[in-house]
Amino acid sequence: MPQSGQEVRRRRVIYIPGYDPIHPRRYRELYRKEAAAQAAISGYEIALKPKTTKGPYGWHVESVIDGQVADADIEVLVWSDIVRDSMSDSIPATYLSLVRTAWAYIGSGALWRLMRLRKGPVIAALYPIGMLLLQALIALLAAWGLARGVQLLAPGPELLASVLGWIAGGAVGIWLLRWFKAKDGKFFAYYLMHDYSYSARHRGANPPELEARMAAFGDTIAEALRSDVDEVLVVGHSSGAHLGVSILADLIRAKRVPANGPHLAFLSLGQVVPMVSFLPDAHRLRADLHFLSARDELTWIDVTAPGDGCAFALCDPVSVSGVAPANKRWPLVFSAQFTRSLSPERWKELRWRFFRLHFQYLCAFDAPLDYDYFQITAGPVSLATRYEDRPASASRIDAAVSKFTSMAA
Repeated sequence: MPQSGQEVRRRRVIYIPGYDPIHPRRYRELYRKEAAAQAAISGYEIALKPKTTKGPYGWHVESVIDGQVADADIEVLVWSDIVRDSMSDSIPATYLSLVRTAWAYIGSGALWRLMRLRKGPVIAALYPIGMLLLQALIALLAAWGLARGVQLLAPGPELLASVLGWIAGGAVGIWLLRWFKAKDGKFFAYYLMHDYSYSARHRGANPPELEARMAAFGDTIAEALRSDVDEVLVVGHSSGAHLGVSILADLIRAKRVPANGPHLAFLSLGQVVPMVSFLPDAHRLRADLHFLSARDELTWIDVTAPGDGCAFALCDPVSVSGVAPANKRWPLVFSAQFTRSLSPERWKELRWRFFRLHFQYLCAFDAPLDYDYFQITAGPVSLATRYEDRPASASRIDAAVSKFTSMAA
């Protein structure tokens, strides 16, 4: 039995992934592997079992930490089908997305404002543009070189040699572009281009299919808030963080958070909110940031790390978006401190693996300080209590930077 005074015995964890086309079982396997590693390092017990309740894909976790037994149902809110549908298989369509995305950020002036926050995620956003242009340049040079060679060496009429040369060169150029696309698991250029273009396509507004899915996600969280648990913890990772902001704002506005229900907690990890909130038509997100940051119905903790080059580390997503109200309470912004929480050997191994580091928040640390994903999601202490005396990081960025601050469509 749990010890007397234990705060959380049962928890529902609702995980909102970022822009990810992969089946959610990858998150279960990641949790299983990394939870075992963290438990061995930190000296507690944790075990996964199949989820027995209906609802979203997930798993059950039981833990014994400091002699206290707690259990959690962890569920993944799936929008990978929407992600897959947004990822065109066409090479020309991807290059059209490149032009559209570059114009959305450069033409609006958002890119220059984002560069005043953190260079890492801006470089990450420019990377697919640069890589795709480089691939196109290589293909064009190869095509031109082969065409020129055929024209110079082929016997017969000059016009025929020229036609044959450009046919051969064009075939090689197309083959190279297709080869680069087939190898995108190594380059990530197409994947990242689709990621950034998804928000840029609507200038920061949510497309209808995503709004419909977010409403369904809200129903799932509302159901959890009516269940017999002590805490409902919503975790938004990467672009899942700004989805979480809007979903929770909608729930509170609609008075779907019971006054005497479970603790409602929101943990945003590796957030990229400014990539959306700085765009001209992100009126809804900016209004939701403004609203949620002053609410008493929840606890909102925002964890990033300067070592994560894909996140806007230590950037208060409300303040930098220029929509902080006078009575702002949330989020509490602090760092996971990768360089201190990982051993020097582990940090050396991971520091240049940018995409892997973007998922480190969901993984084990060699020497965890005050951030342990598995104690947060499966342990006996609520998010509110765990960080009630935790000061915000002194190096956080909380100045208003966005050019666009309108909250009315």
